[in-house]
Amino acid sequence: MRSPRTLAAALLLIVTLTTPAGARTATVDCSEAELPVSVGLLTQTVRGQLCRPAGTTPGTVQLLVHGATYSSRYWDFPFDGHRYSYQRDLATRGIATFAFDAIGSGRSDHPLSVLVTGVAQASVVHQLVGKLRSGHVLGRRFERVVLVGHSMGSGLAVVAAATYRDVDGVVLTGYSHAVNMVEFVRIFAQGIRPAALDPTLVRRGTDPGYITTAAGQRRVFHDPGVVDPAVVDADEDTKDQVPATIVPDLFPLAFVSPLSRQIDVPVLLVNGAADRIFCAAVCADRARLLDAERPYFAPTTPVDAYLLPNAGHTLGYAPNAADYRTAVAEWMSARFGE
Repeated sequence: MRSPRTLAAALLLIVTLTTPAGARTATVDCSEAELPVSVGLLTQTVRGQLCRPAGTTPGTVQLLVHGATYSSRYWDFPFDGHRYSYQRDLATRGIATFAFDAIGSGRSDHPLSVLVTGVAQASVVHQLVGKLRSGHVLGRRFERVVLVGHSMGSGLAVVAAATYRDVDGVVLTGYSHAVNMVEFVRIFAQGIRPAALDPTLVRRGTDPGYITTAAGQRRVFHDPGVVDPAVVDADEDTKDQVPATIVPDLFPLAFVSPLSRQIDVPVLLVNGAADRIFCAAVCADRARLLDAERPYFAPTTPVDAYLLPNAGHTLGYAPNAADYRTAVAEWMSARFGE
């Protein structure tokens, strides 16, 4: 009988040999977690996935907050192996991440939509920060927590970081204060439907306050950027729902007001250069983006920016998404030594 050490070596060899050429071969440990959180007077369950380099727990973890009509699968996109997986890529670079389904989305609990506001969701983010620090997520204790959001998730990251001031850094993707309101309203009016009318999401039995995109509308999150048509189809197949009740308070707080000036930790802005929804007119180049966003942050807050060429709003699904992940990893190394 082979020894455990021999079996482990054989398994590692198999993983290495079956990894595509040019890809990282470091092993990754991804585990599921369930966590209780408070939403008003209710206790709800949040479900998510912790990924880290196998055999070690870094001192810093990224808390990943997905966008509207997405779920935590945005960060571990189940298409073409792990090519588009933010979590697994960063784990091979030595960075731990915890991606969770926001309340009302994915595998987390789905209470009445009227109970789920933007402020309530930001409170959940704050609670998860505390659980990551205290070791309540699979027994792993982290010294530093960096929020990483996408689109609506970036808005939640702004509100949470500015309100609670309990994180060490913030990465905002698919985010700026230069939102194209005409395009935003058009998408909301023409492309959004109650999730109860979606042939797949209707099975969840949620109330009419939960919304999603109409069938065949996912390309709006990618155009006019470059994207594989098969990725758009997979985006449609994995789309999720969001409580519409988060919009009335989250949008003005996070995308219009100067609340972000209360953030006093390093900030990295990451956008697709072709994002015409949430980065209208200011994503032509990095300098213009920084000039436009600098007034929304305190003078002493370090703010940097990265633009992913030819990518639309959902930059995580762009063919060159690995380049933005590299930019985030390099920023993490410069700021936190990891």
